[in-house]
Amino acid sequence: MIRINQLKLPVEHKPEELKKKAAKALRISPEQVEKLEIRRRSLDGRKKPELFYSYTVDIKTAREEQVLHRAKNSQAAICQEKPYVFPKPGEEMLFSPPIIVGAGPAGLFAGLMLARAGYCPVILERGEDVDSRRKRVDEFWKTGKLDVRSNVQFGEGGAGTFSDGKLNTLVKDPLMRNRLVLEVFCEFGADSSILYDSKPHIGTDVLSGIVKAMRQEIVRLGGHVRFGCQVTELVTEGGQIRGVRVRQQEGRPDDNMAGNENQEREEFLSAQAVILAIGHSARDTFSMLEQKKIPMDAKSFAVGLRIQHPQSLINLSQYGRMDGGSLGAASYKLTRQTSTGRGVYSFCMCPGGYVVDASSEREHLAVNGMSYHARDGKNANSALIVTVTPEDFPQPGPLGGVAFQRSLERLAFQAADGHIPVQLYEDYRAGRQSRQLGEIEPQMRGRWAFGNLREVMPENLNLALLEAMEGFGQMIRGFDRPDALFAGIESRTSSPVRIWRNDEMESQVRGLYPCGEGAGYAGGITSAAMDGVKVAEAVVRRFGLPR
Repeated sequence: MIRINQLKLPVEHKPEELKKKAAKALRISPEQVEKLEIRRRSLDGRKKPELFYSYTVDIKTAREEQVLHRAKNSQAAICQEKPYVFPKPGEEMLFSPPIIVGAGPAGLFAGLMLARAGYCPVILERGEDVDSRRKRVDEFWKTGKLDVRSNVQFGEGGAGTFSDGKLNTLVKDPLMRNRLVLEVFCEFGADSSILYDSKPHIGTDVLSGIVKAMRQEIVRLGGHVRFGCQVTELVTEGGQIRGVRVRQQEGRPDDNMAGNENQEREEFLSAQAVILAIGHSARDTFSMLEQKKIPMDAKSFAVGLRIQHPQSLINLSQYGRMDGGSLGAASYKLTRQTSTGRGVYSFCMCPGGYVVDASSEREHLAVNGMSYHARDGKNANSALIVTVTPEDFPQPGPLGGVAFQRSLERLAFQAADGHIPVQLYEDYRAGRQSRQLGEIEPQMRGRWAFGNLREVMPENLNLALLEAMEGFGQMIRGFDRPDALFAGIESRTSSPVRIWRNDEMESQVRGLYPCGEGAGYAGGITSAAMDGVKVAEAVVRRFGLPR
């Protein structure tokens, strides 16, 4: 195959024009192009409102070395991409199937890879299946009645299920795990454009169907997935994992009712390999790990507020026109280094999306952003987050970041009596509670009310955000408009801990494999899925098939 870079065409071009452009770049006729595959497509908006796509394509044709020599095109070269290869089983005997704790992207991809290799994994998920979970979350957004076991953070698909479904990642991919992850998503229902778009996304509505189909495939291959099943203890002996104790919930009782103990049963599950893919919000599990003296450290992350603007304002800035048309809703990425050295940047930008109540603990409130596949909401929203380090945390030790998150979420809950606190930018700047909206109508999933967010974050973080907002207003005209809507608190940007693991992906406890975002080794759907694949490889390299 010959790979050609930087083929530019107007965004409204016809499909056959790309083939003609590629043929011209190689000085051959379109008829000589036997196969064309798009490898990457990005938007070039430097001459807006004239917009172009820049393509990287792979071409198959006869006598490729000769064609390349005649073309004398510096943007073309022979491409010999190696396919992804899963390792062969190891020598150590495995007497019971591997256990995977958590059914987010890391857990599902680890489970799928192990199931396809014949290992019949057991996935334990404290939350519900995705269909039941969506109903429960919808009810929470309408009524405020929170289920602490099944919510935006916990359940099939993990926190990413209620997000924009963005799939871009900065993780380097020499072994083609990224490509594998995207191909799996396509296999289970995603549009093939995610294989080449520079900013691929699925959308929460499509992603929920994909994770369900993945789970069904794991079960079809002999794996097991148990919902309402929370791991309460790791059982170890002589520095080795021996299994887990779990609490299986029977039915779905009201958590506020007495007698819940009669609705649960305890069980021990034996295992020589346990993949810990618990997600970034499993705070009770972090506490259990600390009590078991599993090595882990507090790590830096970021906290901040969600901001909403009219999507048309973002489209005008990025496209040079208010209507995105066939391009869809425009996105943005902003970064700023403040005078105090704090980094402030946009995070999880949701074009045409919603701000959602993403709480998972009672009397604590956290928000996130979410878009549907169409991204056709009237507002754009993004988190504007400020970096924090263990020096900012109120207590030392591995769980200092958890304590910091909880302190912010408690204040956010109190700021608007349990509703999502909302504040106009001009009022946030002045430190006063808003009394009425401007021209921007909130797009929310969850109940909201006015609250003073200036009293939620520490003042040094508020000042960093305010300084950054002045710069962001110069980057995107109108970004700092007085009626831009803040909501908070965005506190679950990444895990507040990192669970130690060695080059074989194991903890100090042999057979325990910390994995994904919750363990501190990923940040987002794709990188978590890739880490799930990576850890599944480590399990297979060590163990042979279960007997």
